[in-house]
Amino acid sequence: MKAIVLRDLGGPELLRLEDAPDPTPGPGEAVVRLKAAALNHRDVWIRKGQYAGIKLPIILGSDGAGVVEAVGEGVDGSLVGGEVLINPSLDWGPDERAFGPDFRILGLPDAGTYAQLVKVPATNVHSKPAGLGWGEAAAIPLAGLTAYRALVSRAKAKAGETVFIPGIGGGVATFALLFARKLGARVLVTSGSEEKLERARALGADGGACYKDAGWVDKIRELSGGQGPDVVIDGVGGETYNQCLDLLRPGGRMATFGATTGPVPKMETRRLFWKQLDLLGTTMGSPADFAAMLALFADGSLHPVVDRAFPLADAPAAHRRMDEAGQFGKIVLEIP
Repeated sequence: MKAIVLRDLGGPELLRLEDAPDPTPGPGEAVVRLKAAALNHRDVWIRKGQYAGIKLPIILGSDGAGVVEAVGEGVDGSLVGGEVLINPSLDWGPDERAFGPDFRILGLPDAGTYAQLVKVPATNVHSKPAGLGWGEAAAIPLAGLTAYRALVSRAKAKAGETVFIPGIGGGVATFALLFARKLGARVLVTSGSEEKLERARALGADGGACYKDAGWVDKIRELSGGQGPDVVIDGVGGETYNQCLDLLRPGGRMATFGATTGPVPKMETRRLFWKQLDLLGTTMGSPADFAAMLALFADGSLHPVVDRAFPLADAPAAHRRMDEAGQFGKIVLEIP
């Protein structure tokens, strides 16, 4: 098969199209012939050496959709030929509250989806939602799962509440916007780009502010009715985290799934106890989270936001697009 193989850490040019051995399914496994894959920040951090447990060479990629080509012993043969997408959350374990010791994410250490074929546990293969293209389906798994667990399983956002999502445009943030609107919540966002704010409004955001403006916290508070939002879904980190603590209404909840701008500076704990806030950490999600997230697509009203599609061989250009942080939604690789 053809695959993008990373053998050295550094720039996008180190992602090279190579011949790689075709995977063979073992007991309980399935091999999927991929039609599309999608990028995540995780892929970029691995490429740059900014991720734990890197072992090279590796085929990156956590997101993928395609057709089941073969199954191993103990797997229902009727899966073969089915159109599927892949849950990249491997071996979560029995506890819904947190993953177990064998948990890992597809694409490191297991070979990932920047390839024509990928091998995964058969239990991680799910039917592709009807009405979605291959690129749309491939865009869902990691970001959709992360957003769903943060918004629903952890923060327990519900209809009528106000949800604030800083840094709109990334995959998880965009899914959080779509899911919050699907649940009947109001959504407020920030971005450094007026174009991204306009695109967020077109997707259903009720308002937003430019985080480059010194008064953005006050503007979001005003848009939320003066008290601040009920829920914050944050993957930005840095000083934005403290600003979100200021912004949250008393009794509010904040679910944090990442820190793209770096670690949080010194936090004033008085914000936490005086306002009686709930601060929630979240990473990926369980099989139950994935199934519940996919159910949101069942009626055909939701479509993932695809920023741009690149041929598999152009994975370096796709990574440069993510490095530039200009995307709105998911960057996709089309696989021949």
